[in-house]
Amino acid sequence: MHRAQGAVSLNIAYIGVANGLLAAVDRLTHASVSELAEATGTDPGYVERWCDAAYAFEYLEEIESGVFRLTELGRAFIPDGTGTLMPFAVQAVLSAHMAERASGLMRTGERPGESVLAERETILPWFGPMLEYQFGPLLDQQVLEQVPVFRDVDAKGGLAVDLGCGNGWYLRRLARRFSNLRGIGMDGFEENVNQATRLAESEGFGNRLKFAVGDLNHFHIEEPVDLIAMNRALHHVWDQKENVFRILREHLKPGGAAVIWEPNWPANRNELRSPERRGMAFQNLTEHVQGNHFLRPEEIAEQFRNVGLHPEVYFIADGRDAVVTGTLPD
Repeated sequence: MHRAQGAVSLNIAYIGVANGLLAAVDRLTHASVSELAEATGTDPGYVERWCDAAYAFEYLEEIESGVFRLTELGRAFIPDGTGTLMPFAVQAVLSAHMAERASGLMRTGERPGESVLAERETILPWFGPMLEYQFGPLLDQQVLEQVPVFRDVDAKGGLAVDLGCGNGWYLRRLARRFSNLRGIGMDGFEENVNQATRLAESEGFGNRLKFAVGDLNHFHIEEPVDLIAMNRALHHVWDQKENVFRILREHLKPGGAAVIWEPNWPANRNELRSPERRGMAFQNLTEHVQGNHFLRPEEIAEQFRNVGLHPEVYFIADGRDAVVTGTLPD
């Protein structure tokens, strides 16, 4: 019962996130059902039932009959809040969708690919923000501190490319940290590229960061690149790894580096029992739906060696993730 109610609670939070209900209550400080419906452009009947559910699960408190304000728990799910819990709500709904798809596909063996991520229209717009708030702090606090290639690119005013850029969070955070760095992002989903462009412009990086829709396997740019990043994207194209690593090698300047960030799939199945890795085990099942599987760092390092790049491995998030760099000798 406790686990079931936990799942329901995250579903209610997701509805509040996806429709701007939690943020609206916070902005208004308190609101009736009709005021909240008007502020968010949503149906009053649905809003009333959501308020009942949000009250039941302690996201809202009633300060007078029919007037609500956020609790501390409700405020924690506001998307732009410091340390927001929004990713947990989005992941819960996405996981339910992927579980349903895996249940049916298990009977046929079909693996439809990444298109399954876009099958629920309310999820895709939140996919990029989910990743940003999950992994942005790791980039700032661990990756950029441990991996020296970013500082080298900034020192020379170099160009960084992010293949599978999502909503551009990675390049935007690099631009904040390194004032001389320029960036180009590419993603297969137009929704992500539109988000990335809007956010970069709103943060004042429109002249330094550009984004485009494209297929990684057909990536080409005339200007030699100082850094090519793939963040939790390589496993999506691992079955075309020979072509992918050829592209990385051919587009790097001498002294440039490819930077691959991936979950660190454990060599020992017993490690999946730890609370920190249980989610990884389920995610790997959902990756199978998309035609993928998680990788081990040594597999990535070997592919770098195969194309003449010098690999180095850095472990982050208590070893749950790995950043593998491959540098082209001068």
